[in-house]
Amino acid sequence: MNSSDKRLIRHLAVAVLIKLVLLSALWWLFIRDARVSVDVDEVAGKINGTVPTQALPSQGASK
Repeated sequence: MNSSDKRLIRHLAVAVLIKLVLLSALWWLFIRDARVSVDVDEVAGKINGTVPTQALPSQGASK
């Protein structure tokens, strides 16, 4: 391995390390507190290609 190969490897390693640090910082700032709720019936309907039905209000409900 000559000196230009070693220099290239060092530069690539530094570039990858900088990218990992920046991605970690972005994740820490914007994504770590995000929570996503998943409705199992809705996901199953999308996978099966059906539309989930919602309960209809009763017609003769008294007030």
